[in-house]
Amino acid sequence: MFLNFHSQYLPFWYVEKCVNVGWCGNKIKKCPKSYKYSVKSGGKMSKAKNGEMGEETKQKFGAFPFKPYTIQIDFMNALYDSIEKGGIAMLESPTGTGKTLSIICSALQWLFDRKQAQNNDSLVDTHSNGTNGDDVGSDDEPDWLRNISGNKEVKSPNKKKVKVKKRYGFSSKKRGEIEIEETFRDLFNQFREIEVDLEHNSLTVIGDGEKLDDKEFLVDEYESGDEKNGLSKRKGGGVCSSSSSSDGEDEDRELSDKEDETDFKIYFCSRTHSQLSQFVKELGKTVFGNELKVACLGSRKNFCINEEVMKLGNSTLINERCLDLQKNKKNQVSKMKNSGAAGRKRQTKASSGCPMLSKRKLQKQFRNEMTEKGPLDIEDLVRLGGSLRTCPYYGSRSMIPAADLVVLPYQSLLSKSSRESLGLSLKNSVVIIDEAHNLADSLISMYDSKVTLSQLELVNSSLKGYFQRFQNLLGPGNRRHIQTLMVLTHAFIQTLCNKDDPNLVNSSGSECSLCINEFVFSLNIDNINLVKLLQYIKDSNMIHKVSGYGDKIISLQNDTTSILSAFRALAGILLSLTNHDSDGRIIISRKKPTESGQQGGYLKYVMLTGEKIFHEIVNEAHAVVLAGGTLQPIEETRVRLFPWLLPDQLHFFSCGHIISSDNILPISVSTGPSGQPFDFSYSSRSTSAMVGELGLLLCNLVTVVPQGIIVFFSSFDYEEHVYNAWKASGILGRIMKKKRVFREPRKNTEVEIILKEYKESIDATLSTANSGAVILAVVGGKISEGINFSDGLGRCIVMVGLPYPSPSDIELMERIKHIDRIGDPIKNSSTTCFSEDTQAGFEILRSCKHRGREYYENLCMKAVNQSIGRAIRHINDYAAILLVDTRYTSDSSKKNFSHPTNKLPRWIKNRLVSKTSSYGEVHRLLHQFFKFHKSKSV
Repeated sequence: MFLNFHSQYLPFWYVEKCVNVGWCGNKIKKCPKSYKYSVKSGGKMSKAKNGEMGEETKQKFGAFPFKPYTIQIDFMNALYDSIEKGGIAMLESPTGTGKTLSIICSALQWLFDRKQAQNNDSLVDTHSNGTNGDDVGSDDEPDWLRNISGNKEVKSPNKKKVKVKKRYGFSSKKRGEIEIEETFRDLFNQFREIEVDLEHNSLTVIGDGEKLDDKEFLVDEYESGDEKNGLSKRKGGGVCSSSSSSDGEDEDRELSDKEDETDFKIYFCSRTHSQLSQFVKELGKTVFGNELKVACLGSRKNFCINEEVMKLGNSTLINERCLDLQKNKKNQVSKMKNSGAAGRKRQTKASSGCPMLSKRKLQKQFRNEMTEKGPLDIEDLVRLGGSLRTCPYYGSRSMIPAADLVVLPYQSLLSKSSRESLGLSLKNSVVIIDEAHNLADSLISMYDSKVTLSQLELVNSSLKGYFQRFQNLLGPGNRRHIQTLMVLTHAFIQTLCNKDDPNLVNSSGSECSLCINEFVFSLNIDNINLVKLLQYIKDSNMIHKVSGYGDKIISLQNDTTSILSAFRALAGILLSLTNHDSDGRIIISRKKPTESGQQGGYLKYVMLTGEKIFHEIVNEAHAVVLAGGTLQPIEETRVRLFPWLLPDQLHFFSCGHIISSDNILPISVSTGPSGQPFDFSYSSRSTSAMVGELGLLLCNLVTVVPQGIIVFFSSFDYEEHVYNAWKASGILGRIMKKKRVFREPRKNTEVEIILKEYKESIDATLSTANSGAVILAVVGGKISEGINFSDGLGRCIVMVGLPYPSPSDIELMERIKHIDRIGDPIKNSSTTCFSEDTQAGFEILRSCKHRGREYYENLCMKAVNQSIGRAIRHINDYAAILLVDTRYTSDSSKKNFSHPTNKLPRWIKNRLVSKTSSYGEVHRLLHQFFKFHKSKSV
C-alpha cells in the first residue's frame, strides 16, 4: 500500500530523551542514555557510545536491512531475551519507530539460532553412543514454563519428524486427543467440537435435475449413552462427526501431500488485513524472507477466487458455500464407488465440488511457487491462485506444517475452534500478538454468541415441519431431542415477543441483562440437560438433515445456508448456556426491527472473562509476546488475561520515540476563533454553536496547515451530522476553497478508493492552486487503526472531543461492572435493564470503585492515542496534533475521572502545550511550527 512506513529515512542515530526500560532479571532497571541494555549479557548494562553498535549486536541482528537506532536495538534485545526465557512479555514501542521490522529481525533471529543449536546438538548426539536425546536441553527450560505447566513435553532435538497426512491443511489426526480429560462444561472445548464438526458435516445439496427421496433427510437412529461423561452413541451405520468420514477417504489420500512438521514456529498475528500485508512486505526487506518458509493465512472471503461463490458477498455465506462444495465432492465420490460407471455418468458440474480444487497438481504447483517466490501477502497469493486457477485459501493452509513463520489474523489464532480447524499447534512455538492494546476485549468478543428473533422463528418452523413429516419414522432418541429443541426455541421466541412475560424478572425496558442461571430459571428450562443436547446435535448430523429438508420444502436452493446459519446461531447460544454462571451475561433485546427490516429482537451471550481462554494459549506455547504502540496501563491487561502471573514475573519493555521534540506540536485547544469554549460532551456536542465553532476552527486551519489534515470524530453518526450542518451553513464551501474534503466511508471496501484520491490531492499540492486536502475520519474506524499518514498525508491531526463509548451500551456496562468486581468475592450481578437513554449507564459508572471507571477512561484514551499516532511515521516526519476540547486543558479535570492528558503517550505528553490564552495563540504556534520546518527543507 502507498502509506507504508518510510524505512529509507534512517540516516543517523538519535538518542531518545525518554528513559528506556528493560527487563533485568526480576527487576525493572532504568538505563542511562549513555549505556545500551544488553540482554545477552544477563541484564548487565555495558557502556557504548551513543549511536554505536557493538560487535555483538551487529552479529546478533545482522538481518536488519538498515543501521538501527538505539531504541530499535534495545527493543530487539528485549524481545530476543523474552522469547529465550519463555512466558509472557509485553513490549511497547510507539508507532512509526520501525517496530514491525524490529520484531521480524529479533524473533526470526531467535528462531534461526534455535534451529542452529538444535542441529548442532543433533550432530553431537549422533557421535555420542548411548546418549539419551530426550534429556537434551531440559536444563534450559525456563523456570516460568516449568512452574506453570510442569507436565508439558519438550520436543527432543533427536525426535524424528512425523509425516502427517494433510488435505488442504487439515491434519488426519485430531490434535485435541491430548485434552480428552476435559469436561463437557468447558465452554471452549465444546465450542471447538461443535463448530469443527459442523464444518465437516456440511449440507448435501441437490444436484441439477437429481431428485432425492425425503428419506435422504431422515436422521439416523440415536440413543443416549453413558450418563457419567455425557457421551452419546449412535446405532447402525451412521457416521459420527467426531471422526473422519469414510466417504471420499481414498480421494483424501489421493489429494494429500505428506509434509514435515517443523519443530519450532513463530506465529505472528495482528488485527487488520493491511497490518498483516505490511508485516509481509517488511519481511521481504530482510534475508529471512528467502531463508524461511512463510504461510500467510486469511479468511475465505479474502482468498476466494470462485466467482460464483464470491457473488454471495457475505462472509458467512461464502464460508458455508465453500464447505458445501467440499462435502458435495466427497458425496459424489461415494456415489461413484457405489454405482460404478453409471454413477460417473450422473456426475454434474453442480455436484462435483469447487472447480478451483479439482486438480491436485495445481495445488502442489501453488505451494512450490509460494516457496520459490518468498514471502507473499494475501493479495499476492490471490494473484498467484488466479493465474494457476487453483484455490489460494487451501493452498496457503497446506503450507502450515512446513512453515517456520505463520502470519494470520487475530481470530484464527485466538479462537480455539479456529486453531483446531486449521490444525495449528502452538507447542514449543512463539506467539507474537501485535496491536495488542485492546487484546482483552478482542479476545472475549470472539466467544460471544447471538441468535435473532427471525433466526429463532426460522429454526422453530423448520423443526415443526420436519417433525411432522418424519415423526412416525424417528426413533425415541431423535424424537425426544428434536422436541426438546422445539421447546427451547419456543421459549426463546416468547421471551423476545412478550414484553409482559411474568416468568422473566424485571422485564421492563427494551434491553435486559441476566446471569445464565437467572435466565434459564425464568424460562423454566433449567431441567433440560444442555450438555447432552449439544452432544446430540454434534453426533447426529441433525442440523444438516433438518436444514436440507427445510430448504427443499420452501424452495431456497439459491440460498441453502439460511436455515443452516440459523441453526448454528442457536447452537452457539445453547453452548453459551453451559458456561459458568459468572463468566458472562445473557442480553435480551426486544428492539423493534427498522423499516428496512434490519436487526430486531435478539438473544446474545456476552463473555466477560478472557482468563481461561488466554491460559490455553500460554499453557501450550513456549513464549507469548504482546506488542504495540501503547500498551499501558499494563496492570489492566494482566488482571484481565493472566492474573495468575505475579507482577514481577511479567517481562515488560517500553521505549520512547525516535523523532526530535521539534518535530511534534501537540496543543490542547480549549476555545475557538470566536472565543466559544469547546465542549464536545454528549449533551452539547450537537448544538449549532458547537458545530459552527468547530467549522470556524477548520476554516482557519486550512490557511496555516500545509498539505493534509485528518479530523477525527467520535462516531459516523456525529461526523454525518457535522458535515450536513457545515454544508447547509456554507462553512464547507469555505473550507473547500483551500482544500478538498474527503469523508471516511462506512464500508471498509471503499476506504482504499478514498485514500487513493486523498493522496492524489496531496501530491498535486505543488502543481495546482489547491493547497492539499482534509479527510473527515472516525475514531475506531479503519483509518484510525491501520493506516499510516506519513509526511504530507498527515501534517495535522485534529481530535474532536473525547470519544468515550456510549453509556447506553448495555454490553459495555456489563464489562465495566465485571472489571470493577475483579478481585472481590464472587457476587452474581443483579438484572440490568436499559431503555433508550444513557442515565442507567451513568449510574453504573458513578457507582464504580476504581477499575471499572479506569477501564472506561482507558477505552477512550487508547482510541485517542491510536488515532493521533497515525501521523508520525519516521524520524524526519513532523506534524501538529490538536486536542479540541476544554477537558484536555490542565485545570479542567472532572470529579471521579483522572485527567485525560495523563494517559497520553509520554513522547506526546512531554511536549504538550496544555493551555493557551486564546485561539490566536494556537494559530501563532502553528504558523511558527510549519514555517520552521519549511525553512529546514529549503
